This record gives sequence, C-alpha cells and structure tokens, in this order.
Amino acid sequence: MTETSGSFYKNYSSIIWLLAGIITGSVLGLTLGTKVVAVLKPLGDIFINLLFMAVIPLVFFAIGSAVAGVDTSQKLGKLFVIMMLVFMGTALVAAVFTLLGVYIYPVHQEMGQAANNLPDLNTHPDIGTQLTQLVTVSDFYELLSRKSMLPLIIFSLLTGFAALRAGDSGKAFRQFLVSGNEVMKQLLLFVMKLAPIGLGAYFAYQISTVGPELFTTYARSLGLFYVLVVLYYLLFFTLYAYIAGGKNSVRLYWKNNLLPSVTAVGTCSSVATIPANLDAAAGMQIPAPVRNIVVPLGATLHKEGSAISSMIKIAVVFAMFNKPLTGIDTITLALGISVVVSMVEGGIPNGGYIGELLVMSVYHFPPEALPAVMIIGTLVDPGATLLNVTGDTVSAMLVAKFMKTKTSEAA
Repeated sequence: MTETSGSFYKNYSSIIWLLAGIITGSVLGLTLGTKVVAVLKPLGDIFINLLFMAVIPLVFFAIGSAVAGVDTSQKLGKLFVIMMLVFMGTALVAAVFTLLGVYIYPVHQEMGQAANNLPDLNTHPDIGTQLTQLVTVSDFYELLSRKSMLPLIIFSLLTGFAALRAGDSGKAFRQFLVSGNEVMKQLLLFVMKLAPIGLGAYFAYQISTVGPELFTTYARSLGLFYVLVVLYYLLFFTLYAYIAGGKNSVRLYWKNNLLPSVTAVGTCSSVATIPANLDAAAGMQIPAPVRNIVVPLGATLHKEGSAISSMIKIAVVFAMFNKPLTGIDTITLALGISVVVSMVEGGIPNGGYIGELLVMSVYHFPPEALPAVMIIGTLVDPGATLLNVTGDTVSAMLVAKFMKTKTSEAA
C-alpha cells in the first residue's frame, strides 16, 4: 500500500503541487485586495518569461532529433509516408470531433469583466500576408522569437531531414540534436518546478482583478474534454481497429490495451509508455517492422489527445477575448494548429505547453492568455496522455493494414 501510494505521488506530484499553487493563489486572489496581490504578479511574469525563453531551443531539438533519428537502414519509404498520413488523419478526425463538441456544448461563455480587461484582437492582415508570416520569416534571427513558432517548426523538420540525408558526415550533428533534446527536456522540467509558485501568483492576480467568472469556463471546458476523451477512446479506437482488421483486430486491441492505458494515466508520459505499448503491439499481432517504427515515433509525433485538448484551449481563449470561433479561415487555422500541436508536443509530463505557446503565437494572443491555457493543459494531461498513448498502437494497426504487411512478419 505504501509503495503504491509513493508511486502515485511520484507520478502525479507535479500536478498535485501545481493544483495546490493554483488553489492557494485563488484563495489569495479572492480574500486579499488587488493592490496586495499585485505584488505577487512579477513571480508569475518571471515564470512565463522563463517558459518563453526555453520553448525555442526545445522545439528545435525535439523535432530535429526525432526526424534525424529515423533508422534509414529500415528503408522507410512507403511506411514513413503512410505513417505520417495516418498520424495527421487521425489527429484531424480528433480535432473535427472536438470542434463539433464545442459547437454542441459551447464553452464560449460571457466573461464579463474578464473580456474588458483584455486587449482587442479583432484586427488581422489579409490572408496572403497571414499565410506568409505564418510559415516563413525573412531572416534567420527571427526564428528565435516565440512569435515565429510555426516557421521554427518547419525549419526544425528541414534540419532533421538534412541531418538524416547527410549520412556519416552528419553523424556528429545528429548526436548533437539528440543530446540537445535531452538537455532541453531537463531544462523544461526544471522550469516547471517553479510552476506552482509562478502560476499560483499569476492566478491570484487574475482572480483578484477578473473575478471567479473564470471558473465557469474552466469547469465547462474540462467537463466537455473528458466526455470527448471517453467517447473517442471507446468509439473511435474501436472503429480504427475494425478498419484495420475486422472483429479480430478489435478483440486483440482491447485485450492488450489495458496495460498501456493504465501506464499512460499513471505516468502522464507518452515516452514512458513506449515499452508497454511495444509489448501490447506484439500482442495485437502488429508486424515487427511496423510496430518497432510506428510506436516509438508515435510517442513523439502522434497525439490525438493533444489535438482534442488544443481545440478546447483555442475555444476557451477565444471565449476569453470574446472572439467568435467561426469563419472558414479561423476554423481551418484552428484545425491545422491542432494537427501540428499533436505532432510537436513533447512526449513528457507538461510537454503540452509547447502547443499552448503555439496557439498564442499563431493567433497573436498576448501573454495574459497563457495562464488560462496552461491551467487547462495541466488538468487535461491524464486524459490527453491516455489517448496519445493508446492511439499509437491502433495507428500501427492501420499502417500495417495500408502497407498490406503480412501477419507472419509479426514475430
């Protein structure tokens, strides 16, 4: 019993402490005066600035190392293309499913004074200029700004592919990318240790100035998220397994899916669940050449839970700023962001903050919006990780189906 309790605390300690900080900050915001709480605000600003400082190198090394680390001896070719199509397709389905959920059960609630305290964001350049600024920058140094997150992602992908194609000549650089990724993950974990104080201070200030109206949107959005997670987990994964191999595949999937599911919820980490997922994939009779590539890469590049949570966060921030989540361009961009976020978020606890910063960057929201999406990101982490992890094995099933790989290769 003691060992179980200790393991639970170890896996969830960051969430427990963060919730404690948020609750403490909320109490201070409700009970102390605005002038007193304003003294705490710099602590929140420092924490957010540290995140902004860390996110650029983190994204570069995470994406660059993932692409550069592909084993070319496996002759990916068709498998890699099909895998990426499956990853993006299932993430898009998850995002569309969530968007429909948002329209059926809106989180767009009036925020009252909250909206009045935030700047007006209704001015946009034309669509051509927006597209150009969204995917490119005119000079290299501009990649080092959080406002250029998507161009940085594209540059990181290209750098990873270039390092991969360089062969033996690029070996040292590929090792540099891998090493840099590990260092940046440790840096993020270090910064996140300050989250209970930083977010607690920021939330105290928000509550004291905006009021408890914020909780209405959080409660509705979290309720909607977990309903969508349960539905997606049970219905869509069953559907994908059926497409991959009929009733037998459905039976094999759910027979072997329990351990990865429990491990995902217990660790809140896609990366930590790779061993359990590989064992489950073998039990699902997914061919070895497929499962040994799709499952590990899926932990980094495929996260349907993150796609769902990203769409929820977008809806909440739009509600905060009284912006309508309508229009073909707005919806298309939201779906695109959700798919991109599902591929770039780190497969570690709290890795979702990369996606939140991407949402901020693309929609040009000011820093005031970041605490809201970070709080939601923390509270949805177990459910998102569950879908992120268990979606990798069923995606491997689909890849094997479309590759028409023989089951006899499963050994």
